[in-house]
Amino acid sequence: MTAPTSRKYIFFWTGLCAAFLAFLWLFNGILTPFVLGMAIAYLLDPVVDRLEKMKFPRGGAVALILALFFLFAALLMALIWPTLQREAGQLAEALPAMTESLWSIIAPYIQMAQEKLGGGDAESLKKLLLDNTGQALTAGSGILAGLGNGGQAVAGFLGALIITPLVAFFMMKEWDDMKDWIDNLLPRASRDTIHDLMRQIDKKIAGFVRGQISVACVLALFYGIGLLLCDLKFGFIIGVLSGLLYIIPYLGTAFGLIAGLAAAFFQGISWALVVKIAGVFIAGQILETYFLTPKLVGKSVGLHPLWILFAVMAGGALFGLTGMLLAVPVAAIAGVLLAFAIAHYKKSSYYKGKD
Repeated sequence: MTAPTSRKYIFFWTGLCAAFLAFLWLFNGILTPFVLGMAIAYLLDPVVDRLEKMKFPRGGAVALILALFFLFAALLMALIWPTLQREAGQLAEALPAMTESLWSIIAPYIQMAQEKLGGGDAESLKKLLLDNTGQALTAGSGILAGLGNGGQAVAGFLGALIITPLVAFFMMKEWDDMKDWIDNLLPRASRDTIHDLMRQIDKKIAGFVRGQISVACVLALFYGIGLLLCDLKFGFIIGVLSGLLYIIPYLGTAFGLIAGLAAAFFQGISWALVVKIAGVFIAGQILETYFLTPKLVGKSVGLHPLWILFAVMAGGALFGLTGMLLAVPVAAIAGVLLAFAIAHYKKSSYYKGKD
């Protein structure tokens, strides 16, 4: 490959990335239901392919699988939403008192540190803690109560409720045709290389979307129900968040243990309750390590937890919810392309020190 040709490729792919980022920036406000629909289509397409091999018409198979998926999701939400909403409301009411109680415990130690080290103002620190608690309450209340308050939140939710299944249906129905259309647009000289990169990217994304997210949902229910049965106050919401945070490995278990023990402390901690909380998370880890991850994830994800955490935070900061939804696929693509670039760099004369 000559230098001018290399520059042409660099300009082409750089321009393509810039166009993608510009598209996200321009249409960020309306993209969320489309991204959700594409994610659902990607998740369910293998099931549709199996039904198609069994002589089902593709359109009928898509409609059946999609209907079952949304029916299951609706039933699940109907079961967990009342408990989740009730505990969230109770937590919002109790959090200021819990913050005051926490401050009464740590204030003497802060005062002692200030006397020895000098500087600082305990009242300023207390105000900062209470202000941040208030901001967290405001954000959480807005998310949890948005559907019940009407207005723009309801309109957005209803829009997503209508658009997401439509996007998922047409994406699944036309999946093979879209793949062929994209394949016909690929540069002929680089077609085999791009196919190889796409297979690597698909393997990583499939491991995450079809594996890790499935494990996170199972763990969310397991931890939520387990902590609820332990009679831990706010246990269900803590368990659900712990399970969902499994998307970033290790973070979910750490959050669950810390939040669970903190809730137990304010509830009136006892060794029996501590043992129950620890037992739920130990059982969850056994379930995840020996059953869920080997069956659903395997070794196909290949994304470092820190890379996932950075991608989710960066995507959220740049493009909000849409950016967070796209963060892991983009991180997988970036990881594969970076490995490809490093491999070529190590083969180059520049790396080997040759003229």
